[in-house]
Amino acid sequence: MTVAYLFHQDDKIIVPFYDYDPVLFQLLVRSGTGFWDYSHNQYVIVKKNMDTGILGSLFRDRPCIEFGQQPGISPRVSGFFGRPWPDSLSRNIRQGPADKLPESPKSPSADLAPVPVMSDASCLVESLDLPEMFSPLWAAKLESELRSRKYSPQTIRSYLHYNKYCCRRLQKRPEDLMAGDIRNYLAYLDKTLDLSTSSMNMAISALKFFTKFVLKKDITREQHRPRHDRKLPGVLAESEVKILLDCEKNPKHRLLLMLTYSSGLRVSEVVALKKEHIDFQRKVILIHAGKGRKDRYSLLSDRAAEFIRQYCVLYEINGWLFPGISAGQHLSIRTAQNIFMKALKNAQIQKPVSIHSLRHTFATHLLENGTDIRYIQELLGHAALRTTQRYTHVARRTVLKIRSPLDTLSPN
Repeated sequence: MTVAYLFHQDDKIIVPFYDYDPVLFQLLVRSGTGFWDYSHNQYVIVKKNMDTGILGSLFRDRPCIEFGQQPGISPRVSGFFGRPWPDSLSRNIRQGPADKLPESPKSPSADLAPVPVMSDASCLVESLDLPEMFSPLWAAKLESELRSRKYSPQTIRSYLHYNKYCCRRLQKRPEDLMAGDIRNYLAYLDKTLDLSTSSMNMAISALKFFTKFVLKKDITREQHRPRHDRKLPGVLAESEVKILLDCEKNPKHRLLLMLTYSSGLRVSEVVALKKEHIDFQRKVILIHAGKGRKDRYSLLSDRAAEFIRQYCVLYEINGWLFPGISAGQHLSIRTAQNIFMKALKNAQIQKPVSIHSLRHTFATHLLENGTDIRYIQELLGHAALRTTQRYTHVARRTVLKIRSPLDTLSPN
């Protein structure tokens, strides 16, 4: 909303939202001066709730037009072409508007850009948070329903987050949500927060689960999911992997990167490894309760096996292979990601890759070395073969013995 319109009506001021302005909406709700009128899409300010100058601080930085302050008085315009907002709107409401807006004093430095300032009232408004609308009772019901279906702790946290954020963002209680509210919230996640397709799908799944199984309202049935981004995975060359490992001087960090690449593990799987999961005789690694709570085996390289033996003796490892700072806990996923990014920087590799790219690299290098794609599918734990097939798009064509038709033509 470019221009704010204020309609004075006896003991209240109506601020209609012809277009959704998230900044103004948050400021008005945080101010606590009134309430949101859902039926007419407008905010109603109650004059008795106003402190001196509070509205002036809310609308100071935007063009405003006020109607109906006093009978027979023409609308007052503020904020256009640098025209200032009056210092105390509350005082002007009680005493009537001034005949002439005050002019800014001239000074030798008038041509310089003004220093941004914030009034005391505006400072207080900015520090407030939107009130929480998703009550602890609803959170407990949602968590109980998720746990009864054996959802993972990470999924439970994500579902609680997106449902709480939806109600707080819309300033509505769960029982008041409608289908249009869900669409507006998802549009905000895409336009304003620019969430990825996977994050958008997570938000939709969270809302669908809550409204269907907890709220018992079928308001998300018509909500379609966004199409998946078909991006090719980032892959490192064999020489880059060698440099990455050779530059890592910390044994714990080197083993973490080594196992992620040599066994094609997800970051959540590698940090949760225990010594008992390493089978030195069969040269396999047990991934316990991986994605989808499924167990599987993956490769254990000879180099990694020897490194693990020496590492466990040196650091007296008996439980977690990568213990965290807190006793009894393993290394966090965030720490593992930071370890990779630091190693990438030390190796001076400029590719836009993450620690998950080591898993992609594992699959691509196996494919290039002639491993059957169905074996790769089993090692990665993919439910569908088409998920594994995307690595055929990034494998080197020379290794796969694919020749361009141009190379088959005889030169003139």
